[in-house]
Amino acid sequence: MHILWTLVIGLVVGAIAKLLMPGKDPGGFIVTILLGIAGAFVGTWIGRIFAGGNYAAGWIMSVVGAVILLLLYRLFFKRSA
Repeated sequence: MHILWTLVIGLVVGAIAKLLMPGKDPGGFIVTILLGIAGAFVGTWIGRIFAGGNYAAGWIMSVVGAVILLLLYRLFFKRSA
């Protein structure tokens, strides 16, 4: 059940990140989930740098991490027009 919950949270966080950064993305549904899940890890990592070792990312830092990853993803995997 924990894995299912993580996938749902990842989907929601990834969708919020894509809504905050409108435009054409070179990824679909699976990429959105992966960006959301990885965004939570990036948000936790950023939080631990500034807030200490026991920090766990909440919704806002997860979205911030997912937006950072989406920006990097767009830079590295641009579709040719």
